[in-house]
Amino acid sequence: MTGQKPIFHVLLVGLMSAMFFALLYMGLSYSHAGAVFRVERYSPDYAGLDGTDLATGESNTSAYPVVDTGQTSFYNAFVEISQPSTGQPFYGQDGQYAGNTKSYTNNGNGTITDNITGLMWQESPDTDGDGNIDADDKLTYGEAVVGASTLNLGGYTDWRLPTIKELYSLIEFSGIDPSGYTGTDISGLVPFIDTAYFDFAYGDTSAGERIIDAQYASTTRYVSTTMNGNETMFGVNFADGRIKGYPTRNKTFFVIYVRGNTGYGLNSFVDNGNGTITDNTTSLMWSQDDSGMGLNWQEALAWVITKNSENYLGHDDWRLPNAKELQSIVDYTRSPGTTGSAAIDPLFNVTAITNEAGQTDYPFSWSGTTHANGSEISGGFGAYVAFGRAMGYMNGGWIDVHGAGAQRSDPKSGDPADWPTGHGPQGDAIRIYNYVRLVRNMSGAQNTDAYVNQNDGTCSGNSPCYLTIQEGIDVAVDGSTVNIARGTYTEALLLNSLKTVTLKGGWDDIFSAQESNTTVIKAPKVSNGTLKIQNVVIRP
Repeated sequence: MTGQKPIFHVLLVGLMSAMFFALLYMGLSYSHAGAVFRVERYSPDYAGLDGTDLATGESNTSAYPVVDTGQTSFYNAFVEISQPSTGQPFYGQDGQYAGNTKSYTNNGNGTITDNITGLMWQESPDTDGDGNIDADDKLTYGEAVVGASTLNLGGYTDWRLPTIKELYSLIEFSGIDPSGYTGTDISGLVPFIDTAYFDFAYGDTSAGERIIDAQYASTTRYVSTTMNGNETMFGVNFADGRIKGYPTRNKTFFVIYVRGNTGYGLNSFVDNGNGTITDNTTSLMWSQDDSGMGLNWQEALAWVITKNSENYLGHDDWRLPNAKELQSIVDYTRSPGTTGSAAIDPLFNVTAITNEAGQTDYPFSWSGTTHANGSEISGGFGAYVAFGRAMGYMNGGWIDVHGAGAQRSDPKSGDPADWPTGHGPQGDAIRIYNYVRLVRNMSGAQNTDAYVNQNDGTCSGNSPCYLTIQEGIDVAVDGSTVNIARGTYTEALLLNSLKTVTLKGGWDDIFSAQESNTTVIKAPKVSNGTLKIQNVVIRP
C-alpha cells in the first residue's frame, strides 16, 4: 500500500446532535454546522483497513455523463427549418435541449482529454506515424486489441481499445452523412467528430476504399452474429455517423486508444416502482415502458407532448432522447439471438414485434436527433437505436446485418412498403414507424428517501425499505437521505455515482427519533459523488 494517500479519522461534534464519527477519504465528505475538533491520521497499512480498497485516481471514477450531440439545427421531416416554438409541429427535437456541452483539452503530447467524461484519448489514428492518415494506418481487429499493450504515449502506458460506449461519446451530430456522394472533393464534407482536436480522414479512395470507410474499432463484440454467422464487433463510423456491427475478420479499422475512467459506460439502473427507471450514473430517468406502437418521427415528437400534458408517471418534462442518451441504455451483453430479449436491461419493458424475416424481435427506437445528409432532403432521416436485430436485405433474404445495439437512421415519413429490399449497401430495413422511450433529467426529480432496518423488512411501514444500507445508497438520487435504524451493520459501502447522499443513522424501530448511532463495520469507498453522514459511526 506504499504511496497511497493517508487516511483521516474525523470526529465531528454538532450544535444539535450528539456525535458524528466517520472515516474521510477518496471524496467522502461531511456537511455539518458544527466544528471539527480532532483529526487523527492513520497510515494506509493500518490493520483495521485490511481488505479495504483505498486506491485513488481516475480509474475509480464511474460517472457516466452523456456528452451532448452538438446538434443545434432544426428540421422538419425533410429539410432544415427555423426553431419551432411550443405547440408548433416538430417541437421537442434534439436541438432544443442542451446537454453536457463538449469540452476538450489538447495536452500537447499527442493526447486529448475529454473534460466531461474524464477520458484521455489518442489524438490521431495515424498508426504508422508517417503524417498521413490513410488505409495503411488501419489495423485488423486482432492488431487493434494487441496494440494497446505496446502504446507509450504522453508518458502513459495504460492505454486500452475503447468500448463502444466510450468511443460513441466522441460522436457529434453536427456532421453531414456523405453516403451516396460520388464526387472526389471532400473539402466540403463534415465528419461526426471534432476535427479541431482529433485528426481525421475519410476513406482512402486511392486504395480502393469508399469515402465513408472511416470505421473505428471498439472492444465491444456482438454477443450474437451478423451476416449469417460472422463474429462481429461494434464500431463507430465518424464519416457517416453510425454504429454498426462489423466482422472481426477480413476487415481493417482506424484505431484511437483511450485511458482513464474505466467505469465510463457502466449503468446503475434502479426500478423506482412507479413505471420509471433511474440511471444513477447518467442522472437520467426513463419510462419503463416504450410507446407500445410505432410512430413516424413527427408523431413521436407529438406523442411526447401528449404524455407531458397528461403528467405521465407524475412528470411533465419528458422528452424524446437524443441519439447518445438512447445509446447509453443499450446492454451489449444481450441480444434476441442469445438471451431471447432486447439489448437492454430486463428492468425495462420492450414491446415485441415480428421482424422482416418473420422472427420474434424488438423494435427500433426513435431519437430526437436528425441524421443530416447532403441531399435535397437534408433533414429527411432521423437517428434510431436498434434494441432488436438490425435487419438488412442481402443475397435475396432478410438477416441481422448490423446487430442489436446498432445506431442507424430511418426516413422520418413515408411508407415502409416503398422500401421492399431496404436501403443502402446492406439493405438496411426501413420501418419509419419506430417506437419511443421517454427520458427526463433527474435534476427535476423528487428525491427518493429510503429506509434501512436489517431486522425488519417493512421498516414499520416506511417505504422504500431495505435490509442493507448499500441498497438504500443505490436507489438514492441526488439529494436523497438514507435513514438507518440503530444497530451494527457489517457492510463495505460503495458510492460510485455523481450524486450527494446523506446517511442518517440511529433511528428507533419506527423511525420517529434518532435516539443513538448506527455503527458500520468497514470503511466506505467513495469513487465518485459525495456521502454525508449523520449519527453514523464507521469502525474499521
